[in-house]
Amino acid sequence: MEILRFKTSLKCGGCIKAITPGLESLNIIDKWSVDLENPDKVLEIEASEDISDQVIETVKKAGYSISRL
Repeated sequence: MEILRFKTSLKCGGCIKAITPGLESLNIIDKWSVDLENPDKVLEIEASEDISDQVIETVKKAGYSISRL
């Protein structure tokens, strides 16, 4: 199990709602969450393999910045 962490520009529940369809379409993700209380607005992904590139592409496509932590 890989735990991937990303710094994002997400700010609110609406932002999370905007990225949800894209992340849900990545069937390899077991679980994901966003910590909006963290200054880095951390997106944490649990997946069976490293899918960082797909996650970054999905979040950028929704209009948000993201980088691997």
